[in-house]
Amino acid sequence: MLSPSRRWPLVHYVLLAMLLVVGKTQAASSILIWPIDPVLEADQQASALWLENRGNEPVNLQVRVFGWSQSEFAEQYQNQRDVIGSPPVARMEPGEKQLVRLTRTREMPVGTEQAYRIIIDEIPAAKRPDADGQASAAIQFQMRYSIPLFAYGTGLWSKEDLNRPRDPKGVGTPDLSWRKVNEGGRAYLEIRNRGAIHARLTDVKIELGGQYHAVNEGLLGYVLPGATMRWPLPEQLTGGQELQLRINAAPQPQSIKISQ
Repeated sequence: MLSPSRRWPLVHYVLLAMLLVVGKTQAASSILIWPIDPVLEADQQASALWLENRGNEPVNLQVRVFGWSQSEFAEQYQNQRDVIGSPPVARMEPGEKQLVRLTRTREMPVGTEQAYRIIIDEIPAAKRPDADGQASAAIQFQMRYSIPLFAYGTGLWSKEDLNRPRDPKGVGTPDLSWRKVNEGGRAYLEIRNRGAIHARLTDVKIELGGQYHAVNEGLLGYVLPGATMRWPLPEQLTGGQELQLRINAAPQPQSIKISQ
């Protein structure tokens, strides 16, 4: 059982990066999950998450939704009951699909974005006995999938939806600034978000000598509203003054000058 607040190891970010490559993604255990960016709009009571077993064996899955915050440059997860996933446990036969309903139990504060993580754990099946009737000693690996979920209060939204006309004044945007920090003999890229919604950062580059050099070519991470996050910076890029990156899957990269 997870503690109410806990920092998670790098493996969960690796799994997340796997899930965020395309709209429908198949991970190593043959579980397909979509959409990979679910939201709960202010006028939605529930949202849908689909799971599909693309493997050749039945799988047992546990679904939990945790509150997500960022503090001291680290991800924090908390037990919560504002959004629940149903069913919490599912058994899926090969080729079977399962709908997980993400339901809010209360209204979100007006004009705010609340962040959650949907954690899907694969529960290992019981070990099969061998020819002598003994349980197999083979190592069983448990997969974990981590998917972001954002819920909005009245007056704020983030994603375009042609089927849901909304007031353009309510659209939320990140407001990012960055700087370089040296601590403990290492250089870090530090990004702060003063905006109303999260920033998902991809294709991050630093300008140096008139050329852009990659800090991370895929998903660097998220910065939630009001939070500040850090990532190790390659030593050869510490002299750059301008950051270029894609925010929330924007078609064009955005440039941000260093904060003084």
